[in-house]
This record gives sequence, C-alpha cells and structure tokens, in this order.
Amino acid sequence: MKFDTPATANPTDRMKVLGQPLDRVDGKLKTTGTAHYAYERNDVAPNAAYGYILGAAIAKGRIESIDDADAKAAPGVLAVVTYQNAGKLGKAKNHTARMLAGPDVQHYDQAVAVVVAETFEQARAATKLLRVTYARTAGNFDLAASKASATKPKSGTPDTAVGDFAGAFAKAAVKVDERYTTPDQSHMMMEPHSTTAAWKDGKLTLWTSNQMIAWAVGDMSETLLLPKENIHVMSPYVGGGFGSKLWVRSDAVMAALGSRAIGGRPVKLALARPQVMNNTTHRPATIQRLRIGAQKDGKITAIAHESWSGDLPGGGPETAPNATRLLYAGANRMTATRLAVLDLAEGNAMRAPGEAVGLLALEAAMDELAEKLKMDPVQLRIINDTQVDPEKPSRQFSQRDLVGCLRTGAERFGWNKRNPVPGQVRDGRWLVGMGMASAFRDNVTMKSGARVGIDKKGVVTVATDMTDIGTGSYTIIAQTAAEMMGVPIDKVIVLLGDSSFPASSGSGGQWGGNSSTAGVYAACMALRDSVARKLGFNSSDVVFEDGKVKSGNRSVSLSEAAGDAGLSAEDSIEFGDLTKTYAQATFGAHFVEVGVDSATGEIRVRRMSGAFAAGRILNPKSARSQVIGAMTMGVGAALMEDAVVDTRFGYFVNHDLAEYHVPAHADIPMQDVFFMDEVDTKSSPMKAKGIGELGLCGVGAAIANAVYNACGVRVREYPLTLDKVIGKMA
Repeated sequence: MKFDTPATANPTDRMKVLGQPLDRVDGKLKTTGTAHYAYERNDVAPNAAYGYILGAAIAKGRIESIDDADAKAAPGVLAVVTYQNAGKLGKAKNHTARMLAGPDVQHYDQAVAVVVAETFEQARAATKLLRVTYARTAGNFDLAASKASATKPKSGTPDTAVGDFAGAFAKAAVKVDERYTTPDQSHMMMEPHSTTAAWKDGKLTLWTSNQMIAWAVGDMSETLLLPKENIHVMSPYVGGGFGSKLWVRSDAVMAALGSRAIGGRPVKLALARPQVMNNTTHRPATIQRLRIGAQKDGKITAIAHESWSGDLPGGGPETAPNATRLLYAGANRMTATRLAVLDLAEGNAMRAPGEAVGLLALEAAMDELAEKLKMDPVQLRIINDTQVDPEKPSRQFSQRDLVGCLRTGAERFGWNKRNPVPGQVRDGRWLVGMGMASAFRDNVTMKSGARVGIDKKGVVTVATDMTDIGTGSYTIIAQTAAEMMGVPIDKVIVLLGDSSFPASSGSGGQWGGNSSTAGVYAACMALRDSVARKLGFNSSDVVFEDGKVKSGNRSVSLSEAAGDAGLSAEDSIEFGDLTKTYAQATFGAHFVEVGVDSATGEIRVRRMSGAFAAGRILNPKSARSQVIGAMTMGVGAALMEDAVVDTRFGYFVNHDLAEYHVPAHADIPMQDVFFMDEVDTKSSPMKAKGIGELGLCGVGAAIANAVYNACGVRVREYPLTLDKVIGKMA
C-alpha cells in the first residue's frame, strides 16, 4: 500500500479499541518472568556455553601479540577467539568501528577476544589470563581541544542559511549570544546488550537484544560475510535500547564467533555494565553557540545555531541544530554542524538524537532572551510561532499546535503564579522556581510490513518483525488488528521480533509505533478485501465488527469466512512524498518547578507537567508511560548524567551505575501529562505520529530555566551539578 495522499475516513476512526487506555497484552509475561529475553533462551538453545569479552586496554594503537595459552588451559574453557583465528571478517556499513579489534585498536574496550567456557565464571576468569601487548599511539579524546580542527561532516544535517543572518543580528534591538555544552551520555538501558548464538549446517541463529531486526540481519551478513538467508534473528522482547541497539554490537558478533569455534553449540554472551559504557555507542558531547536577535516586541529577526561534536573517523555528528531549523519563525537564520575526530567509542543515536541536546541549548537561550525582553517566556514562544517551515515558507506544517500546548500546559501547571524575578520564592531553606520550554521532534515514517491471518476459530494473528523495546508495540499492534478486523483484543495474537516475518519499520527515531501499525493496517486492508471477495461481498461497503463480516442484510462470522484452511494476507505501507510537501513534526510544552537548597545548592524537581500534540494517540496509557519515562530521562540529562572522559587514556571513567548517575524513583515527583486532541491525516493512515522521544525534548532546559528562576544562577554547562550552582549563589 502506498501512502501518498492524505488519509480519509477509514476503519481506525471508530476508536472502539484503538485510542483506549488498555493494559499491555504482554504485561503478564513480563511481570511473571515468563517473557524470554536474549540471555534466557534455554528453552530453545539448551546446554549453552558462556562467552566473555576481553576489551582493549588502550584507546588507540596496535596489538603486538596475544598469548592465550594460559586462558585455553584454564578450567572449563572451550575456545578463545581473536582476530588471529576468527577467520575473514567484514565491517558492516552501519558500524563506524569494527566489532573485533586487530591488529589495529580503534577505541578503548573494543573487543579483542572472546573466551568461551562451560560457565560464566570460568569464561570471565580466563579472560584475566590472556596476555595482550599493545603499541599505544596518541589519540584525540577532548572535544574542546579538538574543536578548532572540526570540519563539515559528510553526512547529517547540512549547513543552512536563509536571509542575511549577520546583518539582521547586528541590527537587532535585543540579542543573546551564548555558549552551551552537553556531555557524553550513556544509554544505560535496563537490559545490557545480550545474545545467544547457535550454528547448524552453516546457518546462524541469533536470539539477541536488538531494535531493528532487518538491520541486524544485514549487519551480521556484512560482518560474517554470510548470505542474509543463512541468518535468522529473533528478538521478541527487548529490555530497553534508546538507540544503542539499532545495530548489532560486539555481543552478537562475538557470540556468533564463539559458537562457531565450538562446533555450533549455543553460546550466550552479555556485556557487563562497564562494557556497555566503553564498548558500545554513546551520545556524543556537544559545544553549541546560540545567537538570537529580536525586536523589542519579541519577534525574532535573526537566529543561528552552531554545534560541534566528535566521533571516530568515518562517523557522524550529533545534529543539535535540527529543532532550530523548524521551531520558531525568523526571516534571517543559519545553522552549522561541525565534526571533530575523537578516538572514543562510537558516538551514535541516543533517544531523540539532535533535538534532545539541541533543545537544551535553544530553549535555555530563549529563556535568556525572554529575560532581556522582560517578557513572559510562554508569550515569547507564542508570538514566534509559525505554521510554515521557516526555511521554506511554501511548505506548511501538516499539523502544528505548539501554541495550544503552551497555553494548555501553562494553565494546567499554574504558570500564572510564577514570580519572574529570580530568588523571590522560598519554602523554608529551599529557593523555589518555575521554568518551561517547548518540545519538538521530527515525525519520521519508515516502510513497514506485516502478515495478518484468521483461523477457523476467528482468531486474528499478526506477524511482523517489529520489536517491542518496552514501548508497548505488542499492545498497539493488537489494538490496530482488533479495530481493523472487528474483533475484541483478546481474539488477537501478535508475533514480533523474528526475521522470518515481514520486515517492519523496527523501533527507533520515534517512527516505530506509527509506522508499524500503519503496516498492520495495510495488511488488514488486504485481508479484508480477501474476505470480502471470498464471501462475494462488495468490499467498499463491507463492515467488520463483533467478530462478523457484514454487507447489507448479510452477516457471516469471521470463523466461517476463514474456514478450516484459514485466510491470510501480507502487505506493507510505503510512504510517498507527503513529508516533502508538508513539514511533519510533534510538539509540546514542558513546565517544571524546582527547589534549590539555599545552603548546599542541591536541586530537587518538585513538579513536572507537559502538554503534547502528536497526532492520534493510539493508547493513552502506554503513550503516557513513554512520556513520563522520557521526562525522567530529561531530569537525568539536566542534573546528573555525565560520562566523564579521561583525556589522557581515552575512556569513560564512571562506567557503571554507581558513578554514572541516573534518576531513581525518589528523584521524580508526580508527572502530569496531557495529550492534545489531534489527528494528522498527512502522517499515515493511522493519523498518528511518534511520541516516544518527544517527552525528552526540551525538559532539561525547562529544569535549567527553573533553577535560574529559583536562585538566579544561569548554568550553561550541563549537567547542573550543585558545584556549578553553589559558588554563584548570592
């Protein structure tokens, strides 16, 4: 099915099952521990051996020698695999660094060897017996020191220029020109990267924790130089990914190599938490410069956003200026992105790449502009709203209700009670402040397919390689099929995460929910046509409801229509040029109240609230769950998260959850989430958009703005740790 014209009335509009706050259909399995994750596949891969990875002890250089004699002789050891005996390997085009080092080392903790043994403890102990000698070479590990050598990247957001920014900024009545920095961050999802691998007759089966099944097959094919048809990937449950599992990592590759080395016997391998930090990907640090010029009435006349980040050779930039290109009006504008070569582990996608860090700077700068204008920050954003792409005014937004989010969010939060003068509100020893920020995230869609069938009992089964990374994919896909086929949700079975199923959009970039359900919609439409043809019904007036197919005065049960042989259909949704014709994005407004301890500078978030416009909400309960999780992640980005780089040796020092701090339950107050009533007919036949990343975008700046309102200290270097606050407090 090609989606190249706006959606009209269709079966999803009934909203009998879709749009309802239903519990997760997979919830019982997860809460009872019967949902099988990648490291737990003893049911299908019994008698598995264990793999443990030894990572490089240097960040850049060469391996001079590997002595594995003691490791091979250790109790329980079955094999030791290094580049010397792994066989010929390729590098997947999605990978910046190779998954197995040798002889060159590209970053600290890059996999050097995998030890396979009968038990986990034996494998781990044997890695300590490997003797690897290195020739270390100098590397670049400091973004600030490498900033001057940064160049225009070959991929990512291009530089943009509209009008005469320099001239307009010079003439602006009110100006902001500030530098903001964000640190390296780690995904720190609950489930580490894990894989169980097995070989049989030259074919590889992987049970792995991965967000994009079809991509995983491609990555393994290009790495192992194996035909795609010889690779079977399964990932029915994923314990979080945030972008770190968009592509396979060393756990999958090394488990596969380890299994092959012991004759195909299953090998299970999970990265230890420190390896997640230094062996896999991370969100790169940024240095950003924001310049905004405005008239005295607050209208922006000039806006510029420049960003610097770093990555390994061949990598890409953090696209921080993304949101600035589309969020506010202004005739004269420019953005620029620069990339430095850094010899740290690969920098890559982490929840809302680009917007998450870009809005930390942009929305703080907007707050600074509002203060200079002596204008309410909400009103400043309202008067700079635009219904067209500021870079291409002929391109309208498909739906844009930022103003509605701002006004609704402000009312629900009680923004009118805010004292605009910093440091004026106290609650005992706590200085109390309010802050806000706009939320913005592009709406991306991806081709997605599914197969839908009906059996003789009237049960509808959906099969697609879509993944559920904790986002509720099982449930919204079940809701889609139930709505389309006119059955209750308990009559729907959803099968996900298997490369033998039709290829879906996968989970990433906030595209998964909208795209995958649209693929199920397409398959259901094909199945509805098949049922109508079999029954001799006119497909244009056929109605599917209450487990029956109706046309005129005729009614046939789905089970009867399916017959003993059953019926099935397969289709995919392909998106046309509507994203070129219309700017498509999701919007929101964050409001936060914080307390700053007047004696210590400690910051506590007291209240959080947000209003969001993201098309049709397919399941309000799971959508709210996504938003409050994203808001919580934003608290971490604002106040805690900082992957500290040892710039001498090129690694992240605080590489565990004891020292890389993320929010705990006690850090998060009650969170109010409101979804605007919106459908977007230009987005998909579901009339939905993404929601999983929107809640993260802007919330950190709202916290920073609230801290300033509380105590008068403006911190432009994230995270806002108390040492940056206390020294500047009056």
